[in-house]
Amino acid sequence: LDKSKAEYIHFDVMDGDFVPNLTFGPQFISNLRLQTKKVFDVHLMINRVSKYINNYIEAGSDIITFHLEIDENLHDLIKYIKNKNIKVGLAIKPNTNWELMKKYLSLIDQVIVMTVEPGFGGQSFKNDQIDKIKNIHNFIKENQLNVNIEIDGGINYETGKLCLDAGANILVA
Repeated sequence: LDKSKAEYIHFDVMDGDFVPNLTFGPQFISNLRLQTKKVFDVHLMINRVSKYINNYIEAGSDIITFHLEIDENLHDLIKYIKNKNIKVGLAIKPNTNWELMKKYLSLIDQVIVMTVEPGFGGQSFKNDQIDKIKNIHNFIKENQLNVNIEIDGGINYETGKLCLDAGANILVA
């Protein structure tokens, strides 16, 4: 793991509730934490983030991203994670209006733009998300914010270039 050129190891955590599929939990991340010093970028595609957040913090997450669409107090979650000296991000589904994220962008370290519907691997890249990436990038730039834009879903050499050209700086592949 440490010899790979990847800067981050991205974990897609799914609970079978927020998204239909179920993957792994904090124990898996904790076990891998013993094997590498790479940045652990943990993408929580789960409901009840506040109930489980300490498990993911204790597992060794360096960045924790949860979804804008969950039904919890996002300000409180952001503040809590930041107070644990962990970077925090918000993820956004393809059909969600990016402008709902504006009020949080000054508080977070990264945005994950989902370019597929979360929950299933192997989907085709949704080209209509390029405008969303551009809009988020322009808002971040205009407001002089220090926020990474990460793209998750359907990334290959062609779609990756489109995303980078639109303003993204992290690609999940």
